[in-house]
Amino acid sequence: MTYEPAALAAPDAVRALVSVALDALAEGARQRGGPVPAGGPAALAVADDPVPATGVGAVAALAALTRRFAAGSADPADPWCAAHLHCPPLAVAAAADLVASVLNPSMDSWDQAPVASELEGELTRGLARLCHPAAPAPDALVTTGGTESNLIALLLAREALGPVTVVCGRNAHHSVARAAWLLGLAEPVPVDCVGDRIDPAALDAALARIAGPAVVVATLGTTNTGAIDPLPEIATSARAAGAWLHVDAAYAGALLFSDRRSLPALDQADSVALDLHKFGWQPIAAGLLVCADSEVLRALSTSADYLSADDDAEAGLPDLLGRSLRTSRRPDAFKIAVTLRALGRSGVGALVDHCCDTATAVAGAVRAHPRLRLWAEPTLSTVLFRPVDAPDAQVAEIRRDLLRSGTAVLGRAQVDGELWLKLTLLHPHTAVEDYAPLLDLVAGRAG
Repeated sequence: MTYEPAALAAPDAVRALVSVALDALAEGARQRGGPVPAGGPAALAVADDPVPATGVGAVAALAALTRRFAAGSADPADPWCAAHLHCPPLAVAAAADLVASVLNPSMDSWDQAPVASELEGELTRGLARLCHPAAPAPDALVTTGGTESNLIALLLAREALGPVTVVCGRNAHHSVARAAWLLGLAEPVPVDCVGDRIDPAALDAALARIAGPAVVVATLGTTNTGAIDPLPEIATSARAAGAWLHVDAAYAGALLFSDRRSLPALDQADSVALDLHKFGWQPIAAGLLVCADSEVLRALSTSADYLSADDDAEAGLPDLLGRSLRTSRRPDAFKIAVTLRALGRSGVGALVDHCCDTATAVAGAVRAHPRLRLWAEPTLSTVLFRPVDAPDAQVAEIRRDLLRSGTAVLGRAQVDGELWLKLTLLHPHTAVEDYAPLLDLVAGRAG
C-alpha cells in the first residue's frame, strides 16, 4: 500500500497509518520500560532538525516520532505514574477522539459542525441537569478544563453583579487568582482552612468585611489532598451575603456519577466547574462549566457576520459563538458523549468508586507500615504519606530519585508545614497490591 504523505484524513488513509502508529507506540513503551523515561530532561534531547527541508514520508515520520513520543512520555496507564490529576484515557474515549480529529469540525459555526453542535447541546444540557436537577433551565459550556471554567465563571459573575470581590479558601486552585487578575478584579480575599477545607466561621468573617458584590469560590477536591470544602455551610453563607457561589469541582465533580457518593448542596451553586480529563478518563481536554440559569450565558454573546449573521439566525441556524471564549475549537463533547453512552452514568461511577476504594486501601497500608506516616484518610483518590522522621529535603530527594530513575512518578504537597509525597490514584483497574511494593521502596529510600 502506498502511504501518501499529503493524503487527507479520509478513513482509508487513516486506517492504513493507525497500525503504524500503534506498533510504534508499543515499541516506544517497551523502550521506556516503566512509568516515565529515566535520565531526566537531558536524556530526551535529540539532534534532528525539527523543520527539515525535505520530508522522509508518512510512515517513517510517524513511526520515528511516535516511538520517541512513547519512549519519552510519562504513562498515566502505569500504576506507578500517580503524581497528578492526569488520568489514563479509556480506549473508547481515545478512539472517539480520533474520529473527532478525522472529521475535524470547528465549533464556531453551525455550517462547520452540524451534528457536532447538536451532540454538544444534548450533552451539556444533560450534565447540567445532573448538577441542577430542579432548575428550570440549566446549561453548560465545554471548556479546556478547570482553569478556563473558573475564568468564565468569574467573568459571568462580574457581568451579572458588577465588579466583584473574589473570596476563596487558601486551598483554592491557583487559576482562581489568575482569573481575577485577567479580569481586572482585586486579588482574592483568602479564607483560612482547617484540614485543607474552608473554615465556615472564617468565611463568614471575610464576607462581613466586604462592601459590594462578592463571588465565593468553594473547592470540591483540592489539588493537594483531594479535600472537599463544606459546601452546605458555604452555600448558606454565600446566599446570606448575596454572593455568587462558584464551585470548583474539577476533581470531585465525577462523584455525580457515583451511586455510593454524593455532593450535597451542589445544586445551590450558580456555577460549577467539572473536568472529565481529571477524574473521567477522557483525553485532554474535557472540561465543562455548568450554570444553574442558562440566561447568564447571554453575557458571552458576540457576533461575526461571516460566522453568525443575523439573517442566518433568523432562518434557524444556531449561533455557536456565544458557547465559548474561543472561536475555533474541537468537538470535545463527542468523546464524552461516546464514553457515557458506552458505560452509562453507573459505569463511570463504578470506576470512580473503585479509585476511591483503592485510595482507602492504600491509606490503610500506609497507616500499617512501620516506617511511613499517613497525612489523613483520603476524601477522594488522593493519598498523602511520607517516611517517618525524614526531613523535608530528604522527602523531596526521594521523589526526584524515583523520577530520574524512571521508577515512579509521585506528586508532592506542602501541607501543615511539611512536605508530603502524593499518590493520585486514577487508574480504574488497580488494587492496593499494586502499590505495596512502591510504599516499601519509598520507606527503604529513607534509610
